[in-house]
Amino acid sequence: MKNARDIINSIQNRPQFSKLSRFKCIETIQLSFSAPLQKMIKFAYIKNDTLFFVLNHPGAKQEFDNNIQSIKSALKYVQPKECQEHNIKDIKAFVTHTPTRNNDQIQVKEPDHYPERAKGEFAITIADEKLQNVFKEIQKIIKEHNES
Repeated sequence: MKNARDIINSIQNRPQFSKLSRFKCIETIQLSFSAPLQKMIKFAYIKNDTLFFVLNHPGAKQEFDNNIQSIKSALKYVQPKECQEHNIKDIKAFVTHTPTRNNDQIQVKEPDHYPERAKGEFAITIADEKLQNVFKEIQKIIKEHNES
């Protein structure tokens, strides 16, 4: 009987889930970085046989550049089994300056409700009878809201 890990691996190896193996490869390489550097990686992707890491701080970029040669040489000699089908020739990183939004911080604020200040006491001096009726209806609504 298969356990959960075997079932997930068999599903990931199917052709329709090829992108999952790409993400697994990226995650394996990302785990080879130091923990502080891993926290500064926003996301990563593979494009044209190049693995791009998007970082959220210029200091992370400098640290990444210091470690990049050792990571490239290690990948040339021993490539993780998750990355066998992805031919990664180069690794690059850049810093993004777009702010991140936490879903916890986004809160829908209810609009403020203020008490009605209008009393509905205004003179209607319009010659057109249709407009005069419209203004009388508005005046009536305002007076009704003031009473309740």
